[in-house]
Amino acid sequence: MSLAIELKSITKRFGTFVANDNVNLAVERGRIHAIIGENGAGKTTLMNILFGLLQPDEGEIWIDGNRMTLPGPAVAISAGVGMVHQHFKLVPSLSVAENVFLGMEVVKNGLIDHAAQIEKTARLSKQFGLRVDPRERVGLLSVGIEQRIEILKVLVRGARTIILDEPTAVLTPQESRELFQTLKGFVAQGMTVIFISHHLEEVMEVSDTVTVLRHGKEVATRPTAGLSKSELVQMMVGRSVGFDRRPRKPGNGEPVLKVRDLWARDDRRLPAVAGVSFDVKAGEIVGIAGVAGNGQTELAEVIAGLRPASHGSIALAGKPVAGLSASKIRATGLAHVPGDRLARGVDRHASISSNILMGRQDQAPWSRRGIISRGYVRQQTEALIKRFDIRAQGPDSVVKRLSGGNIQKVVLAREFSTDARFLLIDQPTRGVDIGATEAIHAEIMRQRAEGRAILLISVQLDELIALADRIFVMFAGRIMGELAGDGVSEEELGFMMAGASRDKAAALVEVG
Repeated sequence: MSLAIELKSITKRFGTFVANDNVNLAVERGRIHAIIGENGAGKTTLMNILFGLLQPDEGEIWIDGNRMTLPGPAVAISAGVGMVHQHFKLVPSLSVAENVFLGMEVVKNGLIDHAAQIEKTARLSKQFGLRVDPRERVGLLSVGIEQRIEILKVLVRGARTIILDEPTAVLTPQESRELFQTLKGFVAQGMTVIFISHHLEEVMEVSDTVTVLRHGKEVATRPTAGLSKSELVQMMVGRSVGFDRRPRKPGNGEPVLKVRDLWARDDRRLPAVAGVSFDVKAGEIVGIAGVAGNGQTELAEVIAGLRPASHGSIALAGKPVAGLSASKIRATGLAHVPGDRLARGVDRHASISSNILMGRQDQAPWSRRGIISRGYVRQQTEALIKRFDIRAQGPDSVVKRLSGGNIQKVVLAREFSTDARFLLIDQPTRGVDIGATEAIHAEIMRQRAEGRAILLISVQLDELIALADRIFVMFAGRIMGELAGDGVSEEELGFMMAGASRDKAAALVEVG
């Protein structure tokens, strides 16, 4: 067995918190090795050590049979290790080729040789099946294309082992399948892939070997073939987890949100939401399904006051809110879990308690006479950390030090602890582990039982089927149809997401 990577007895501490506790990892060359575990299990920390972003307190790093000391990423890159991070590091104003070669520009006669960079980017993208336009400006591209650019950045630097941290967290199902084909192409050319994921179906589909981490320790390393999803879940969280449709009592509340003939444009001034109308009633979960880029994001932004409507009306709790500021809409009774938690959900440089306080710093009992009630804020933050199982040292922990899943829990904790009558929830379990997903689903159902109206946007069809009372499918900015949550299949939703009408989708399912 030829090893590309071997980590021996790796331990990493942050103060009194042990992120990695005597972890061993052996990755065979030319294989796809998955690493799974709950949020805060130590997966990203371990990979940051392998990439030189962090240094271990104890243990050894071996790359291609050589013991290495990695004081920084440059040394890891020179040793043939590349890393595609969960949150991309691209410059929107630059072209694809300029981003790929950023920091290692091709120079001719003292000037950047743009033609050479474009040619090399095109050649590399063709070799590995990563379709991009080298001349396109990155700020105009989808997140799926952005991820291809990040992978090209790694490849152009000569990586033989590629680490991907939650690579499908921002991808549509179609983009995920394309990525898996790319990864299989890598190993066919003798490269090695380390793949961090929370989606067990993906792990079972694409990986050869899987390592499970729990509370910073290695629980097991097994060949993926022959493992069941239930076995992986048991190793990850130490118990069984159920994701069947959630039981519920029928809802018969009055409409809390009314959307009528709503139109809106995207950032390129093209139509993104086209004549959308629907209601969300108290004690009801309405789901929005659709391939990313079909208007769901713009719809959520218009409702939340983050994007202007071109035409149409929105009423929240009986009051017209279209055109109002985000703060005034929140005051009317909206809580918002945004799809991009880093861009709109948190201040990464602030503490958990400061993030929990956001939006209510002028409200009693959070503040009195303009002075923040620090004791109350801390007390509430500690209670929410416990309730949402946020893996952190305490209320003063800086959010940027948390894993992606735990950052998501901070956003959920703040928004779900308001007294808002309407919850706008966009991708609630993006980047969240399977145990936390179960807890988040239970919390959403609890909010429903308390009479809140909930609009749930998700690319996870099983999530919508498990939670929603009604599901609307969006395609090209329009609603293709309404389906009952308790009778719909993923196949029917998939056909409608591709543009089929409800009747045609039902007929296609019957034929299949």
